[in-house]
Amino acid sequence: MRRFEAFEALHIPGDPVVLFNIWDAGSARAVARAGAKAVATGSASVATAHGYDDAEGLPLDLALANAARIVGAVELPVTIDFEGGYAEDAEGIAANLARLAATGAIGCNFEDQIVATHATPERRMYDIADQAARIAAARRGAGDAFFLNARTDIFLIAPGDSHDLAMADAAIARGKAYADAGASGFFVPGLADLALLERVVKSVALPVNFMAFPGAPSAAAVAATGVARISHGPFPHLLALKAFEDAAREAFA
Repeated sequence: MRRFEAFEALHIPGDPVVLFNIWDAGSARAVARAGAKAVATGSASVATAHGYDDAEGLPLDLALANAARIVGAVELPVTIDFEGGYAEDAEGIAANLARLAATGAIGCNFEDQIVATHATPERRMYDIADQAARIAAARRGAGDAFFLNARTDIFLIAPGDSHDLAMADAAIARGKAYADAGASGFFVPGLADLALLERVVKSVALPVNFMAFPGAPSAAAVAATGVARISHGPFPHLLALKAFEDAAREAFA
């Protein structure tokens, strides 16, 4: 129980916990040595590291086994990017979240984009009521203490130059519904407009998660909006792969 409580307590508006996303037990130990307060996976990073595509291309059993190895490798709380829960129906979601909680993970990301549409031109999201029901099922499966970080993909699907007040208000409506359904946090990847971010933070009664990316506002500027969590998505893994490839090219030259 202490890990659940310790992880939740890290989410301080204006003083966000920083999660430098990892993909396996070795990278988890690396961020722990660097001073991480908690460990978080990124689904794209985990999938790529195992030779699969993102969007639940990684088999569920392998995703769970990897989660368990990460949990066993560090003394820190571990949260898993669990994409859409590897199911559409409530019964399947509850069962899969129970399996994830059994690995020792203390939380997960749970997204509202329909995973099957990720690689299509028509990327779609569950409507609010359906996703709220999915979150409620996830809560039943994972238990009361599990940190369910409800992710909305509104700002990932839409180009950055189209982000506006109406879109922020649509995200706020989702955040409120997700909170009522049992979410612990609200994740808005792709949103970089600080005024819109602050509007979301002030309107949703959950700790808000910002995703850092190359060219994004500084961590200090993001923290000033009241964000409680900053994660880094696939970018640490991409950085590590580039460094490895560059070193290989130098060795082969």
